Amino acid sequence: MSELWRPSAERIAAANLTRFMRCVTARTGTPLAGYDALYAWSLEQPARFWSELARFADVRADFGSGPAIENPGEMPGARFFPGAQLNFAENLLKFADEHPALIFRNERGTRRVLSGRELREEVARIAAGLAAAGVVAGDRVAGYLPNVPEAAIAMLATASLGAIWSSCSPDFGVHGVLDRFGQIAPKVLFTADGYFYAGKTLDSLAPVAEVLGKLTAIERVVVIPYVAADPELGRLGAAAARASHWREFGVRGAPLRCARQPFNHPLYILYSSGTTGVPKCIVHGAGGTLLQHQKEQLLHTDLGRSDRLFYFTTCGWMMWNWLMSGLATGATLVLYDGSPFHPDPGVLWRMAAEERITVFGTSAKYLASLEKSAYLPAHSVDLTALRTLLSTGSPLLPDGFDFVYRAVKSDLLLASISGGTDIVSCFALGCPVRPVHRGEIQCRGLGMAVDIFDEEGRPVRGVRGELVCTAPFPSMPIGFWNDAHGARYRAAYFERFPGVWHHGDFAALTAHDGLIIYGRSDAVLNPGGVRIGTAEIYGAVEALPGILESLAVGQDWQGDVRVVLFVRLKPGLELTEELRREIRNTIRAQTTARHVPARIIAVPDIPRTLSGKITELAVRNVIHGLPVKNVDALANPGALEHFRDLPDLKA
Repeated sequence: MSELWRPSAERIAAANLTRFMRCVTARTGTPLAGYDALYAWSLEQPARFWSELARFADVRADFGSGPAIENPGEMPGARFFPGAQLNFAENLLKFADEHPALIFRNERGTRRVLSGRELREEVARIAAGLAAAGVVAGDRVAGYLPNVPEAAIAMLATASLGAIWSSCSPDFGVHGVLDRFGQIAPKVLFTADGYFYAGKTLDSLAPVAEVLGKLTAIERVVVIPYVAADPELGRLGAAAARASHWREFGVRGAPLRCARQPFNHPLYILYSSGTTGVPKCIVHGAGGTLLQHQKEQLLHTDLGRSDRLFYFTTCGWMMWNWLMSGLATGATLVLYDGSPFHPDPGVLWRMAAEERITVFGTSAKYLASLEKSAYLPAHSVDLTALRTLLSTGSPLLPDGFDFVYRAVKSDLLLASISGGTDIVSCFALGCPVRPVHRGEIQCRGLGMAVDIFDEEGRPVRGVRGELVCTAPFPSMPIGFWNDAHGARYRAAYFERFPGVWHHGDFAALTAHDGLIIYGRSDAVLNPGGVRIGTAEIYGAVEALPGILESLAVGQDWQGDVRVVLFVRLKPGLELTEELRREIRNTIRAQTTARHVPARIIAVPDIPRTLSGKITELAVRNVIHGLPVKNVDALANPGALEHFRDLPDLKA
């Protein structure tokens, strides 16, 4: 039986999605009996769908009299609401009352609450400071920040002026920051004096001083006191003359003025992982980001005014941007800074119970680590308020679904979601009116013409292929920074299948019209000409109690490709022949004989990107003696040395 959970009739009736269908039916006369009908209508009538969504979400904008979609048959080239004017911050700050807007917690026990009114006042103060510093629409403002309320305030202040926000988390090294901010030349930089992680206090001012020595375009630096009450600006060296304390920046009591800009006015610059070269600077528009996030949060996540939305994220991951948009629904955002396992694995779940979190967001990797820790939230804390758990970052494997329903909560919408930085949103995600099936993402997103293509570009069902989107959607990037004619942008997404967005995921549509992601298609293994997703191997291997994590690559060998599996073991455990046999037997039993690795090798560490994802391509290059183009994009570049010149790979 693959069905793990089914929403009650009461939950379906009360869902925003159900209410939206009733509104659409009443306004258009189109009968919509269930998600399948709504999804089909959203693809058949995209202009009407996105217009009705904007109305339902109470988007504050002047939509003008033009078409909802200009050049709807072109991708790239389509433009959504070309005549509209709006401001992103205005929409996120429309609930300026005493209801909590932000609740902040960190691993040291700090707790802060900002009401909607207080948030709006702080945004107005910082926006006035930015304007006084000469920031105007189109300028870039950057954050090198932990996930503190000041990051949200600085972003909203930037957006209120029509300027462009870009952020990195403070665990990015100097080279990682320069690779990103060095391309976009921000005028103002916000930084904290440091941050906390796993019981340690870490400094940010020394790396910021080094960054400022090389990024002369930064005219002002605003320092947020976090680890110290009164940070010493002199530690910034020559850049101290450009620096201000957070509390002194801006104008208290200043009114908030939100400048409305065209729908596609740039809002964010996000970055690709950068493991194959300098990171791509992906520019996202205000209107497309707002509309897409409102769809995902109101309809797919069923978010409302009474909800408390938490996502474990840093300011360097697109889920932070996604989380911020929850303010537009009136929900309270719960922010957390620190390690999710300090001082113990229960830290986030105690917070969830204490704050009455209703929607808990995390990564599949966190859930796998939690399972290995043996901590059981269901047996440890009161999760009565929790009704939805979101998971992304990598595919949530079938065993992960079992763990959530066994160890977290049995009556819960488990929404595995999948998209990316490229679209600052999702192609596939949860559905509050559909059942959850083991190992499957519930549905394709409304308005997203998601399909699976074979190698020749033909749609396929029930078999694996390339995840694509065959029609425009509003959160497609405006383009890449410093790509004036769009050549790099088109090459990144539209070269493989002209006129179709090629996302680079290896996936399949299921019999339930759900989706399974098998990993990145550029990391797909190809032994004997059979395409194999690495996620399937990881799911089998990492269920074994002694394996902390694994990484699989294809090694070119004797005119073919053989599968090589690297494993990181629990401390004190050795990779014996008996354990190798157990690994091979487990993979064979849970997948196919083709998935069984020809070589299994223990390594003490596995390289990952700054956003925490393992990087198969970098390892594949190392074992083939090829250069890794951008080692600075890795959080632990020294780990690559464990894969160099391995005797086991020479026979």
